[in-house]
Amino acid sequence: QVQLVESGGGLVQPGGSLRLSCAASGTIFSSGNMRWYRQAPGKERKLIAGITSGGTTNYADSVKGRFTISRDNAKNTVYLQMSNLKPEDTANYYCNAYLDVLRDYWGQGTQVTVSS
Repeated sequence: QVQLVESGGGLVQPGGSLRLSCAASGTIFSSGNMRWYRQAPGKERKLIAGITSGGTTNYADSVKGRFTISRDNAKNTVYLQMSNLKPEDTANYYCNAYLDVLRDYWGQGTQVTVSS
């Protein structure tokens, strides 16, 4: 069983930065595709960034150029560096580890609020 624990959320002013971390237990981390999703109140959960086991990254248009996903396989941790944050980035952010349809794991989420 893989467990994912997100951290790093909080309240930040518009234009500010935050770095989210997702620590994974288990030995499958290095072979899994890691993703960050977010869900704003009343809206569906959306994929915003992903990184493959080989390090290839992809981003949603809404965060491209502002967010950077990275991973440290030695620490079993994936990061989301968020810069130039906007009020519309306010959401609960979730970490996801995907290996296949039977091994699809989620964290509990961390709240990010962007407000002055």
